[in-house]
Amino acid sequence: MDTTIPEDRTRYSDRRRNRPSKPDVIPGANARDGAAAPQSEQPAPVATADGKLQRAINIAVATLGLLLTAPLLVVIAIAIKLTSPGPVLYRQARIGMDRRSGSREEGGDEYEKKRVRDLGGAPFRIYKFRTMQVNAERGSGAVWAQEDDPRVTSVGRVLRQFRLDELPQLFNVIRGDMNIVGPRPERPAIFADMRGKIQNYSGRQRTRPGITGLAQINQSYDSSMDDVRRKVEFDLEYISRRGFAEDLRIMLKTIPVILFRRGGW
Repeated sequence: MDTTIPEDRTRYSDRRRNRPSKPDVIPGANARDGAAAPQSEQPAPVATADGKLQRAINIAVATLGLLLTAPLLVVIAIAIKLTSPGPVLYRQARIGMDRRSGSREEGGDEYEKKRVRDLGGAPFRIYKFRTMQVNAERGSGAVWAQEDDPRVTSVGRVLRQFRLDELPQLFNVIRGDMNIVGPRPERPAIFADMRGKIQNYSGRQRTRPGITGLAQINQSYDSSMDDVRRKVEFDLEYISRRGFAEDLRIMLKTIPVILFRRGGW
């Protein structure tokens, strides 16, 4: 009897003996493929825990802020209503965090097919106390505010000096649109313009926008392209080192900015 093992079977046996061992897997890690994915492909649990912790801290701080400032919010609302016609709150479209990297991995080509227009991030509605006359931009469109801007109301001028017009954005933090600390969200028209003129401008969208930030404690409102360039530098610096300690430091430095009216007009 011929006991010679066919060549193809020999090669198969060799491959089985020499093949690398199976990587460790996490059960149920890849439900779509019906099999577990290698452990090395899984996101670090620490990063996920950090993200959840940071989100919980932001919600807690925003909730506490609303409770502590509730009487002040009522007084501001009454003052706005009594001194100028129009709504108390002002809603405006802004560009938020760009989540497309994760979505591409999850949705693949189907995700790309659904994208009709690249806005640079997830659009949302920001809440502010109204500081300007109704329809202040009817003739001018989206423009930067200016010092001694004639469109600003008497109450609005005080609110802007102390940056109290931003308080309703605590609701945006609870909704998940924003964090307490982060780059300030920009309007879609201005974002589209700046993205084409300033290098790395879109890099600001790698995190949730914030009520305050490194740029806000170091300079006043934008009034020129140079101001925007400096703001982008501050924002990218914050993103490179963001964390609980950095957020706490910026929050504490925001207090004297509000109390001493630094940078507000």
